[in-house]
Amino acid sequence: MLYPGAAGCRHAFGRANAMLTSRMHTAAVVAKFFGFAFSALLPLINPFGSALVLLGLVGNEPVPVYRELARKIAVNTVFFLLLVELVGTALLAFFGISLPVVQVSGGLVLASMGWGLLNKPDARDASKTEAAQSGSGSLAQQTFYPLTFPVTAGPGCIVVMLTLSAHASTRNVFTDAFAHLGIFLALVALSILVFVCYANAPRITRRISPQTAHGILRVIAFVLLSIGVQITWNGMESLLKSLLKT
Repeated sequence: MLYPGAAGCRHAFGRANAMLTSRMHTAAVVAKFFGFAFSALLPLINPFGSALVLLGLVGNEPVPVYRELARKIAVNTVFFLLLVELVGTALLAFFGISLPVVQVSGGLVLASMGWGLLNKPDARDASKTEAAQSGSGSLAQQTFYPLTFPVTAGPGCIVVMLTLSAHASTRNVFTDAFAHLGIFLALVALSILVFVCYANAPRITRRISPQTAHGILRVIAFVLLSIGVQITWNGMESLLKSLLKT
C-alpha cells in the first residue's frame, strides 16, 4: 500500500533522474567534441613548432613585442577558426570553392613562405636594423596574415574545422549547440598553448648559439616548405581523382 505522497515522490524522482541523465549526456557531447577538435587541431597548429617559425619571421625583437604578438595571434586564431567552423561551409558554397582548391592555394602560400624563410639572408645591415626598431607597426599589421593564417592556422585547420562543423550539425538543435560548445572550448585551450609558446619564443633559443639557432630556423623553414608542398599535393590528388571519375 502506497502512502498518499508516494506517487508524487516517484514522479519527482523520475524528473530528477531524467534531468541528471540529460546533463550527463550534455557533458558527454561537450567532452566528445572537445576531444575531437583538440586532438585533430593540435598537430596541425603545433604551437611549439610554429613558435620557431614565428621567431624566424619576426626576428630579433624585444620580449614585450613577442608577448603582444602572441596575445593578438591567439585571439585571432580563436575567432578565425570559430568563424570557419560556423560559416565556412556556406561561404565556400557561395563562392563555389571546393576543399581541394583551398588545400592547393593554401599549400602554395605556405610553400612560398617557407621558401622565403629558407633563403632569408643571414646578415642584417644598418638600414634593416632601423626598420626593425620602427617595425612594430608593420608587425601589428601582420598579426592576421601571415602570422595567424597560414602560419598558425593553415589550410589543414580549415579542412578540419569544416569537417567538425559537418559532424557537429547532424542531430537536434540542443545537442548540436553543445557539440559546437565543445569545439569552441578546444579552440580556447589551443589558443592558450599558442600564447604561451609564442610569448616565450625568444627564450627557446636564448641559450643556443647563433649558429645553432640559424641551423634550427633553416630546418624549420624547410619543414614549412615541405608542409606547403604536401598540402598542395593532397589538394591536387583530390582534384585529379575527381577528374578521373568523370
